[in-house]
Amino acid sequence: MSVSIKDVALKAGVSIGTVSNAINRPDILSPTTLKKVQKAIDSLGFVPNASARTLRAGKTRVLGLVVPDLANPFFIDVSKGVNEAALKAGYAVILCNTDEDLDKEVQYLGILASQKVQGILITPARDSNKAIANLVGEGISLALVDREANDIKACSVAVDDATGGLLSLDHLYELGHRKILLITGDANIPQVALRDSGIKTAIAQKAKNARPSLKELRISQMSTLAAYSSLNEYLKQSKVDFTAIICGNDLIALGAIRALREHNLEVPTDISVIGYDDIDFASSAIVPLTTISQPKYKLGYAAAELVIQDCENPEAHVHQRIEFQPQLVIRNSTQRIKD
Repeated sequence: MSVSIKDVALKAGVSIGTVSNAINRPDILSPTTLKKVQKAIDSLGFVPNASARTLRAGKTRVLGLVVPDLANPFFIDVSKGVNEAALKAGYAVILCNTDEDLDKEVQYLGILASQKVQGILITPARDSNKAIANLVGEGISLALVDREANDIKACSVAVDDATGGLLSLDHLYELGHRKILLITGDANIPQVALRDSGIKTAIAQKAKNARPSLKELRISQMSTLAAYSSLNEYLKQSKVDFTAIICGNDLIALGAIRALREHNLEVPTDISVIGYDDIDFASSAIVPLTTISQPKYKLGYAAAELVIQDCENPEAHVHQRIEFQPQLVIRNSTQRIKD
């Protein structure tokens, strides 16, 4: 036999309305009353009927999280942060993976809106998606993760990727590298563009007679396999005209190291390699990876907190832009160039 809210009220010696307030608006009750109701709930094993509350309010305590690539451990750590913040606030999370496909992204946003989620956190596949802006008009709270909001009226939580690119180039430059290969994704991806700009800013800051050269190898997917295949073909067709590689993420770096080893090029003895993200695999790779670290869990947690604040009090909520700073983590995959 299921326990009702009336049973809890009788057990606690309070009204049904007080029990309802304890569940939905605990801040308006005194600590003594709240403790009494909670004790009765725990004693009876009462589970509040979320569906009934949803029908009355016309909203769900559910958030949508839309990411471009769950094969990348970076987004696993981001989702952990989102889920932790959501659970703490009493929200559930629906996770959607777009595979960096704009059509899938639009389809998922439509599904989430039809399910009446209260908020959506998204790392867009591209910078210009009108479907994202339309969510705000539908009254759905929104936060962009690892992206800037630009013209969209939403919160955003990101990392200063331009600085990350600059750190990569400066580290290799200080080790004496002047011929550098960049392996990364489509320049239309906002993070890629920002990291590119940071690298080029760092190059422009060097003395003219000592500026490094930069070759670019663009890959369709920022994955280990795509990086391995592209660099493998490059090495078959061209002489080794670089001493270091900057990679768009750690997965690319792992693929690049594999291709180099198959061409009898050792890391870092022959070629230095630097990644981006500092995923868990980075420190335990065959060659522990020098990389640019991002606070992945914090990105997700902070974004979820902002969305939940907007969901709970949209009239008073002020959209915020939070930007974390990346950090250089030096391991074994980079070393000073041989004289």
